[in-house]
Amino acid sequence: MKGKHKALLIGIGVVALMALSSLVPEYHAPAPEHMPTGEHWSVLVQFFPGLVHNVHNLISAQPTWLEGQVPNRVSHMFMAALVVLVLIGLALVARKKFSSEDALVPEKKLTPFSFFDNAIEAILGLMEGIMGREAAVRYFPLIGAVALFILLSNLLGLIPGLVAPTDTLNTTFALGLCIFLATHYYGVRAHGFGYFKEFLGPVIKWYALPIMLLMLVIEIISHFVRPASLGIRLMGNIMGDHSVLLVFLGFGVLFVPLPVMVLGLIVAVVQTLVFSLLSIVYISLAIDHG
Repeated sequence: MKGKHKALLIGIGVVALMALSSLVPEYHAPAPEHMPTGEHWSVLVQFFPGLVHNVHNLISAQPTWLEGQVPNRVSHMFMAALVVLVLIGLALVARKKFSSEDALVPEKKLTPFSFFDNAIEAILGLMEGIMGREAAVRYFPLIGAVALFILLSNLLGLIPGLVAPTDTLNTTFALGLCIFLATHYYGVRAHGFGYFKEFLGPVIKWYALPIMLLMLVIEIISHFVRPASLGIRLMGNIMGDHSVLLVFLGFGVLFVPLPVMVLGLIVAVVQTLVFSLLSIVYISLAIDHG
């Protein structure tokens, strides 16, 4: 009976959530005056327009590095800060259980401890399968932090009225750039500056100079494309899913957005897995002594 009761409560909770999401007034309401053109409706824009406007004025004097244009969105900055605060709060709550003797006993309910326990186990297991136990433990803080941030950011976009920080290239490219810099830092730390010899190919001889130069160009291009590919892939999938969800929520019909929300949940998990997996592979290749 306990299992049936839990299933019934979950079903009631889902119905209540869908009912509330379908009753959100004017989900596509125009943004308040003087809002940046790239902002769309969210709780932040609707209830704190002055804060969004003031932050935009602070950064509008400096054009972006990639496009050379004035930034037209700032809400992702607040959402990213919210994700960090939520993760810190959950970690502080779970810390007491991790430091006790009961940490070896898994919890059946969804709690901060069980969330981190399952997430750590999944991420560490994925890393061990690629780079081994010793390297996985060493580089877990970076991969684990990035994976948890991306997962929670992706899930944030499924909540009506909130915006996923990962639906903009400003966030995802920054994450990809962190992985890019960390990859080469770890490579140099593992091999010294001889790490860059790998960019010249397997044969380093004077008579192979043309091939070495060709390999150097290919390697430089492939390495510099990595942060862009990581960022664009993550941003494109999350932005597309969030846009589709906004359209279905705009219908205001009960249960209609539910399939899209389920699909969004799958996309959120899969894109976290893809970003983490590629990051692990890049670092593993950089530190490989073979």
